[in-house]
Amino acid sequence: MDRQIELASELLSIGAVSLQPNEPFTWSSGLKAPIYCDNRLTLSFPGLRTKIAEAYSDEIRRHYSEADIIAGTATAGIPHATLVADRLELPMVYVRGKAKGHGKQNQIEGSASVGQKAVVVEDLISTGGSAIEAAKALEAAGVEVLGIVAIFSYGLTIGERNFAEADLCLETITDFNALITASIHNGVIAEEDRNVLRAWQRDPETWGGVTQANR
Repeated sequence: MDRQIELASELLSIGAVSLQPNEPFTWSSGLKAPIYCDNRLTLSFPGLRTKIAEAYSDEIRRHYSEADIIAGTATAGIPHATLVADRLELPMVYVRGKAKGHGKQNQIEGSASVGQKAVVVEDLISTGGSAIEAAKALEAAGVEVLGIVAIFSYGLTIGERNFAEADLCLETITDFNALITASIHNGVIAEEDRNVLRAWQRDPETWGGVTQANR
């Protein structure tokens, strides 16, 4: 089985990704969606946790072999970045959403030096905002960001546009296409649900005929 589909199957099996085409979830933004993802759950499953760390490491070796530092996003990317940095025997830092308001007012925790080449580790990509902001913080500190790696991306147009505008590359170890394939194969959803999921992916703001842009 293709590794992306295998990983998607395991995410489904532990409930890290859930699909409800007919009873949509409400995200914190107020957006209605037929999918909900909580990759934090993967940390409680050692076998899957190891597979994810190995897949991250393979992606970094393949696409970002020049990396000499691993940077995790706070907070979801921190544990994965730690596991990956250990496997690759590289230094690791993490990037706060904003600088601390006390002490040294650090936004980057750990030692990052001017001229180093970093890969940002994120767990989930929707719009790409948190990963892009982490990359900007590293670049402001003189660190060259080679790209972003994540477990999963919803594959939304807005995310692709944001990465293009930021001139950042993204690699994921599984994705929305693999998830749909795994879900149908495992009987999680019916074949006809594929169109429902595709419709949401194409236009999440107005999915289901309800304009959600102001929510």
